[in-house]
Amino acid sequence: MSMFRAVRRRLGLKFLLSYFVVILVGVAVLALASALTVPAAFDRHLAAMGSMMGDMGMSLESDLFVGYRAAAAEALTWAAGAATAAAVILSILISRRVVDPVRQMMTASRRIADGHFDERVPLGRVAPEDMDELEQLAVSLNQLASKLERIEAVRRQLIADVAHELRTPLSIVRGSLEGLMDGVLPADEETLLGLQAETGRLQRLVEDLQELSRAEARAFALEIRSVDPRHMVEVAVERLARQFEEKGVTLRSEVPPALPRVRADEERAGQVLLNILGNALQYTPSGRGVTIRAGEAGGRVEIEVIDEGIGIAADQLPQVFTRFYRVDRSRSRAGGGSGIGLTIAQHLAEAQGGSLRAESPGLGKGSRFVFALPVAS
Repeated sequence: MSMFRAVRRRLGLKFLLSYFVVILVGVAVLALASALTVPAAFDRHLAAMGSMMGDMGMSLESDLFVGYRAAAAEALTWAAGAATAAAVILSILISRRVVDPVRQMMTASRRIADGHFDERVPLGRVAPEDMDELEQLAVSLNQLASKLERIEAVRRQLIADVAHELRTPLSIVRGSLEGLMDGVLPADEETLLGLQAETGRLQRLVEDLQELSRAEARAFALEIRSVDPRHMVEVAVERLARQFEEKGVTLRSEVPPALPRVRADEERAGQVLLNILGNALQYTPSGRGVTIRAGEAGGRVEIEVIDEGIGIAADQLPQVFTRFYRVDRSRSRAGGGSGIGLTIAQHLAEAQGGSLRAESPGLGKGSRFVFALPVAS
């Protein structure tokens, strides 16, 4: 705080000195102007009087001039003193008005730099268009603090989520290894396959996290070109057809042949489709179906993945694309995925100039994911 007070004193002193310079210059100009103009004006007026007074007015003229100069100097001295006092008082008020917000912003910025991201600079009730430069700077500082606070909250949540996701498979692997060492578990094929499955699950989670990190930072190269959306859908359907068949979920494609081409990275756009279809497969029970449709709307081609799964409640829709979020909390990672696929898909869609949104009439009524890409010119 001593540093802040020192900075405040220095700024205040600079403002006071600047005002004193203005005052001194004004007083000097006033004195010089008086010295140059008062004698001439006095002589002019006395000349008119001298024609009436004659020689007798010579001594009177000298006395009048001396008295006039003394009176003018006295009046100017009082006027300059009053002007100086008024300027000093006004400069102190103005300096405080300027320095106090600067001091508040310095204090807030220091606390933000120390990790107190909830710190804010107090603002008056002023409309944005009426704010001066310092108030606009305070608003920008508050916005910066809000963004840092959100980033910090996301970072903490990510660490907690990763720790939670890693805890279960690591506990299983550790327990199995201890069982093998103590002779409780047999070292047969079933036990080893279980360990292999858990280590594979850990590896997939790490790969998903790495992909999510690249997607959020957009640290990947995109080869944007004209792509046939129908071919893209056909490739995705072909790759997942066996998995749908094994689970007993019907996969239907209702994509018209005459679709306009889109601007996209074919590999990344295909990855988005695979993530959406994989999510639909995870949450659609056996005996039901998933349908893919496509059409042009508003200069974009929208690819819809409509499932007959468990659906999404209205209050859960905003969280669907949040990392590690699962609509069905009762599902494990093995049954419900890592909860990262849709997050990655949304980032990839937006990186290509497209969008990805989710809709659902409610629980038990299925869901609809819409992947939109701009039409190629």
